[in-house]
Amino acid sequence: MFDVQKVRADFPILSREVNGKPLVYLDNGASAQKPQVVIDAVTKGYAEEYANVHRGLHYLSNLATDKYEAVRGTIGRFLNAPEDNIIFNSGTTEGINMVAYGWAAPRLQAGDEIVLSIMEHHANIVPWHFLRERQGVVIKWVDVDANGDLDPQAVIDAIGPKTKLVAVTHMSNVLGTVVDVKAICAGAHAKGVPVLIDGSQSAVHMPVDLSDIDCDFYAITGHKLYGPSGSGAIYVSPERMSEIQPFMGGGDMIRDVRRDGVDYNDAPMRFEAGTPGIVQTIGLGVALDYMMAIGMENIAAHENALRDYARDRLDGLSWLSVQGRSATKGAIFSFTIDGAAHAHDISTVLDKKGVAVRAGTHCAMPLMESMGVGATCRASFGVYNTTDEVDVLIDALELCHDLFG
Repeated sequence: MFDVQKVRADFPILSREVNGKPLVYLDNGASAQKPQVVIDAVTKGYAEEYANVHRGLHYLSNLATDKYEAVRGTIGRFLNAPEDNIIFNSGTTEGINMVAYGWAAPRLQAGDEIVLSIMEHHANIVPWHFLRERQGVVIKWVDVDANGDLDPQAVIDAIGPKTKLVAVTHMSNVLGTVVDVKAICAGAHAKGVPVLIDGSQSAVHMPVDLSDIDCDFYAITGHKLYGPSGSGAIYVSPERMSEIQPFMGGGDMIRDVRRDGVDYNDAPMRFEAGTPGIVQTIGLGVALDYMMAIGMENIAAHENALRDYARDRLDGLSWLSVQGRSATKGAIFSFTIDGAAHAHDISTVLDKKGVAVRAGTHCAMPLMESMGVGATCRASFGVYNTTDEVDVLIDALELCHDLFG
């Protein structure tokens, strides 16, 4: 049984007030709050167990190394993927850039194509623009329909003889749209094209089974997974792992360094140069264990119920425009108020009522342009949110309409 009040008790920040009102935190799409077990793990890691990992022969180094390396297996269980194919990093942005610099840049030539959806986060756009600017790579865009759904066949149809990669989000951070990435992977692979998936939003809200999806790259970021900022990982399939060139050079990613050459370490460590985010990564492992203990199916069911309740309440506001109407979307709602109110004005009023939302373009400017809006407010829900908080959001929005409508 999922007990949301029990879950809420695990997150100390949820007991505080903002502007004299109980905090209603609906900015989970940007970054999630942390449960006490993660906070305790980070504190203990620095206060009692800190040392650099690998190569050290003393007790603390061995302890930190064991805890750090154990997270590879935790991520593997979380994604149902082999732990040897998990590369640690600071988050999805670094993971995608590693693919861009270490895999795509050495392989792509002028005129080669990368297929993106219009819903992509800037982290899954800008690295490909680097290749466009520097190597003449062509970006091909696939639009969504009026509901914000992405047709997998439209992505597959966009693949041509010069397409070298498809890079798509699993869940839109603006519309909440859940993409059928399994179908895209099957169709792309039938044409000999690898697929990179941005899992920043999806991995938080629903079970992810990479053995079933069968993608080539899958990136996650820790701070959205109730873990520390500066933590994350990317799954790389065995075939692609053998093709990537090291992204950064430094300690840990080498076996031997000589005046006349370098011998690189085995994967995945050859892609993890320098002193890593040791405690951050350990904290991420604790966060994933916390989520798996609750059960990803339970989290998904709770958030889907929140989505349905919030959609019904928001649809009752005739003066509110919600972007993205996919029937199977996640619990993410981007909206504007009809009239002159700017998203920043709306979010400021909501904040006075203790409601934390995001306002702006949400690092998705091409999508905003395609929707014909300059900015939206976004309410994004997480494991600890409740229907009562949806009601607080609605009351605050009605105040906004009274002020700006």
